[in-house]
Amino acid sequence: MSTSSSIIHTCQRCGACCRWEGDVCLTDADITAIAEFLGMTEEDFINSLCHLQRNRRGLSLIDAADGACIMLQPDNTCKIQPVKPQQCKDFPHRWNFPGWEQRCPGAGKEPASS
Repeated sequence: MSTSSSIIHTCQRCGACCRWEGDVCLTDADITAIAEFLGMTEEDFINSLCHLQRNRRGLSLIDAADGACIMLQPDNTCKIQPVKPQQCKDFPHRWNFPGWEQRCPGAGKEPASS
């Protein structure tokens, strides 16, 4: 299990990944899809729910007051789940976040058989 493609992960909807420090980087396609999903213009979405990434290379979603992603709802669901950013879709297989396995209860769990 030395490659990221072999990681076993079943989301437990705990919201841990949505509470980790760091930017939720947005692509142009993410911005378009999220703004449309929220019924906003791209300009309004950017002005109200985005900020410049720490590395100044693009836009990121703003954080909620508690530091979580602004799109994380109290029941640990994502407000924009159908159009969530590519970065979120790629968790954990394309993340470089050492120690995520200890912070995420879904790590190492195989999907339930249907």
